Amino acid sequence: PMIYGGPREVQWHAYSRLNGGATHYIVGRDPAGMKHPGTQEDIYHAWHGSMMLGMTPALKQIELLPFTFASYDKKAKAMAFFDPKRKEDFESISGSKMRKMAKAGETPPPGFMDPEGWTILSKYYQSLEKKAEL
Repeated sequence: PMIYGGPREVQWHAYSRLNGGATHYIVGRDPAGMKHPGTQEDIYHAWHGSMMLGMTPALKQIELLPFTFASYDKKAKAMAFFDPKRKEDFESISGSKMRKMAKAGETPPPGFMDPEGWTILSKYYQSLEKKAEL
């Protein structure tokens, strides 16, 4: 997994893109993600990197686009943008969780992904497991 070096690295990534000619920068959730080595708790708040970028005067030249968090809406049986007013209706299926399900041959909830696409993804991750066993 990718580990970022805190808010300063988040700023560095944004400056690099600005210097490369970018006019827009998508700011994801938890781009400052770092765990404390002793407690394994997050050192920074999940939106800390985004907040820092918004407060950096030199980055006013680039439009910061917040990443909207998508989750599986259990009522609609489809992916949707997370609605905090209905948080009990949503299930977060992270990339890590999705890869684990694919490796195990599990079927995701209906509407999570196109079934044909899931079959391809699942076969791929299962093939990696077989290669690791050799």
